[in-house]
Order: sequence, then structure tokens, then C-alpha cells
Amino acid sequence: MSSWAALRTELDRWADAGLRADFWWRDDDAVEPSPALDRLLALRSSRDLPLALAVIPAPAGRALAGRLRAETGLKVLQHGYAHHNHAPDGDKTIELGSHRPVAKVMAELRVGRRKLEDLFGRQFIAVMVPPWNRIDDTVIAALARADYRGLSVFGARAHRFAAGRMLQSNVHLDVMNWTTRRFLGARPILKRAVLHLHLRRSGEADRREPTGLMTHHLAHDRAGWDFIARFLDETGGHPAARWVGSGIAFRGPAKADPGHGRAA
Repeated sequence: MSSWAALRTELDRWADAGLRADFWWRDDDAVEPSPALDRLLALRSSRDLPLALAVIPAPAGRALAGRLRAETGLKVLQHGYAHHNHAPDGDKTIELGSHRPVAKVMAELRVGRRKLEDLFGRQFIAVMVPPWNRIDDTVIAALARADYRGLSVFGARAHRFAAGRMLQSNVHLDVMNWTTRRFLGARPILKRAVLHLHLRRSGEADRREPTGLMTHHLAHDRAGWDFIARFLDETGGHPAARWVGSGIAFRGPAKADPGHGRAA
């Protein structure tokens, strides 16, 4: 069985069980308009799918805000502050770690949040996407106290709420091989997709967490773009699959489901 056939078979099993498999799409490292960003937005628009764009606050400016203003179905998330590594040599790269006082980290994040609110208005939602998908627990707790709505890192979540009422919705499918900085390949990505969907369907992973696709528009080669397009088409065309926006992925339990998920 091909990798694509295995994905369709798993979605067929969701349909046979009367279940719906939600997906969501997060793209990281947006800073300014570029041909790569135009390609990402055209891909999203041509399929009328919701997209969460993780924007780095420090270098972002009016040019990006102007480019995104007319985009429907798009929400802006906060991608740390400057995407700078503060870990010592030899440690894993991290911006939101324990190497600096949490008060200093949060002071930067508050500046970044105010900037994104000013630039993007209603397109912005207070969800933190840590650079390199790493964040210290003390920073998570501080984010909850600062009234952040959500947190998104990489991998299946262990708990629905990261802290307090801050909802966690992660991404699970990384299109990139960061060692070679090229497309990872369809087979390993689809294997992860089928596994996460199987674990959700069987109850071994949280069924309420949408399976998250993580892209980086500035880093993709042609093979990566081709895979993303096909993955969106294969899932978007299946009756058991639904692409939801971050407004749904980070919605608390008290609000009613607005219905179809092709909205941000």
C-alpha cells in the first residue's frame, strides 16, 4: 500500500466509525512580504482553507500587515519575540527558556504582543508559538497569567490545557528536514500523519486535538510545495476530514461549535 493510500484508508476508517478528523495548518517565521509568502497565501486561497501564520514580532512591520489585511481565513499568532537563541553553546536552541529571568522574557513578549495587536488588529489572536517549538514551564505559567489564549508546540499534547485556561493545540507534521534544510519526503510525513490519526481514532491520543501541519514558507523547495498542495487536496477532498482554523483549534469548551471548519 502506498503512503497516500494508507492515509486515505485511515480516513476511511474515521468515516466508517462516524467520526470526523480535524486538521489545522500553521506556517512559521513570517516577517515581511516575499514571493514565498505570496505562494503560501495563493495556495491557501485557491483551496479556501484556514491558515495560522506565526509572525515574529520584533522584525515584523507595516508592510506585512498591509499584505495580509485583505486575506480572509487567516489568523496571526505570536512567534516568540525576536527568534533569538538565548541558550549557551552546546544546549538546544531556545528563546523562551530558563536562561533569563522570566520577568525579562515576559517583558519582551508583552512588547511583541502589543505590536502584533497594533499591526494586525482582529487578525491577531493571543496564541504563543515558541521559536524552535521549545518553551520552559515557568514561561508557560507566566503566559497563562498574562491571559494568553493558547500555546502551540510540536508533538501530540499530553494535556488539553497547558496552564490555567490556556488551550494547547500542537502541530505534528513537519514538512522539513532541518539537518539538510530540504523537504523531508512524503513517506515519513505521511507515516506520522497516519500514526497520529490512528492514535486519535483509537483513543490513545486526544481525539479533540486537530492533526497539525507545520510549514515554513521561506524554506520550502519545489518538492515541499508539491507535497503540501497534494496533502491539502487529499485531506480536503475526504468526507471524514475537516480543516479548521485557529479560532476553533484554540476555542475553549464553553463556546458552541460554529459548524464547518473552513474559517479562521
